[in-house]
Amino acid sequence: MDPQGRREDLGLAAMARQRAALAHERADRAEAAAERHELLAAKPGGEFHSQIASTHRRTAECHRASARLQDSFALRAAAWTGGRSTRPRFMTVVAEACGTDSAAMALLDTEQNHLAVAVSDQLSRAAQDLEYVLGEGPGQDAAVERRPVHVSGPEIEERWPGYGPSLVSLGIASVAAVPLRIQGSCVGALTVFDPRPANATSAHLTEVAEALTRIVLLDPDADPDLYGGTDVRATVHQAAGMLSVRIGCSVMDALALIKAVAFAEEVSSDALARQIVHGDRKFI
Repeated sequence: MDPQGRREDLGLAAMARQRAALAHERADRAEAAAERHELLAAKPGGEFHSQIASTHRRTAECHRASARLQDSFALRAAAWTGGRSTRPRFMTVVAEACGTDSAAMALLDTEQNHLAVAVSDQLSRAAQDLEYVLGEGPGQDAAVERRPVHVSGPEIEERWPGYGPSLVSLGIASVAAVPLRIQGSCVGALTVFDPRPANATSAHLTEVAEALTRIVLLDPDADPDLYGGTDVRATVHQAAGMLSVRIGCSVMDALALIKAVAFAEEVSSDALARQIVHGDRKFI
């Protein structure tokens, strides 16, 4: 066991417990506000207060869901013994909350470019890399259409001719994705992957996505890094910039080339980008 790593993860557990406690406090305040407005709603002309009460109830539920995720991660971090075992990932508890083992969160810009990604396991990493490289998939559709997407069985290959066959080859038979929303804007998507047909549904996924959005972006103690589990695509974009200069093309064309080569060689775009940045890979 690595004592330093053990101390670090006990620190993560303490931080997660603290964030869970704060989320519970926010839920308590929202519930108290809901109760006040429900009392006012019982009086004549109280329709407005009824709407406000409903909003506070939904907010409280979201804070409770956030707290449950933080509590679950705290337990995992506290139980981790270091050594050769995999360090706990926050997305693992997100996947569990969604009823599966494999889940991925992608943060996108206004042009639907991937800014960052967090995954629960290697299967979700592979599936998310495919979507990033090929530019199509459930997360992309959920973000663009701003609605839940659920596809299983043969429909996967029918809906995504490029992405679908590669996804199926990973052993995935069902996918579901929901957008991550902030005040009407879409900032990304949460996607779950499951090897069992029709097992990944979007019903409970939306609640988890709302809680995750608060944890990552909205709460006062928001953590976009997800305890070190978020990978920023900065290296890929840096590599695209360097490659565009080397071969005399636009940055977007260089990015497309990196994605195409990564797909053809069956390596992650991040791994290929690191080779380019470090000078280990030449295109001319």
